[in-house]
Amino acid sequence: MSMLIAAFMFIALLAVSVAHFLWSIGRTWPIRNEKLLAETVVGTAGIQHMPPRRASFVIALVTLLAGILGLALADHTSGGWMLNLIGLAVGAVFLARGVAGYTDWWAAKTPQPNFRFNDRRVYSPLCLFLGAGFVVLVILRLL
Repeated sequence: MSMLIAAFMFIALLAVSVAHFLWSIGRTWPIRNEKLLAETVVGTAGIQHMPPRRASFVIALVTLLAGILGLALADHTSGGWMLNLIGLAVGAVFLARGVAGYTDWWAAKTPQPNFRFNDRRVYSPLCLFLGAGFVVLVILRLL
């Protein structure tokens, strides 16, 4: 069961990582221009351009590492208690981001309509799924 959960999490995180990597090299996939991409994936008021490419590259690496962490958590014999703590911390970050997506505070910070639409339907639910997945993987390691 752990490996199935970790595999689904890894696939999602790999997709996010690949998208951020493409943005880090200047591609605007899957959107036709940079301004619309920035409005859709960043969502802050008045945004005209994507954040620095270096930031997208760092996020690509971090999400790939999170996916690898999920796979490591599926192995009950690796990593010990430190891996459990890291898994819980990463899970808490994803859960916090997922919950934040449904708050008025977050809506005020990210008012772009394209972002709001995608955040409620894709970004926040994905973060909640990933956060819950990390927590469940840690719990399954402890059983």
